[in-house]
Amino acid sequence: MSEASSDDEIDEIRAQKREELASQLDDSEEQPDEAVPSEPIYVNGASEFDETLSSYDVVLVDFHAEWCGPCKMLEPIVASLAETTDAAVAKVDIDQNQPLAQRFQVRSVPTLLLFSDGEAVEQIVGVRDESTYRSLIEQYL
Repeated sequence: MSEASSDDEIDEIRAQKREELASQLDDSEEQPDEAVPSEPIYVNGASEFDETLSSYDVVLVDFHAEWCGPCKMLEPIVASLAETTDAAVAKVDIDQNQPLAQRFQVRSVPTLLLFSDGEAVEQIVGVRDESTYRSLIEQYL
């Protein structure tokens, strides 16, 4: 094989690889960000919590406890928000995740924290009507 035909083959292979890579880049740009789940994400531990915050632009976190009556009243609202908004909704049981509760200075349940781009931007302690949470979320979407 001559040196010229070898160079031509290499150039042809390079051109083909460039086209493949360009095609892959185009495909990845068309793919939307990770879809926001339509159900609450049950978070257990700091690493899961941090991963959830980094995976979604806006995350509403419900710090709750199994023994808490107001938390139980809030459950259907939290489920509805997860289903009908473009924010991810996470639930953190404070009894199983005391270090997380301490990290965010949760002193009463239910406490809901709203995160935008990984930063806590709003905090609501106690139960409010669904429209309050919804309007808060919409400010950051």
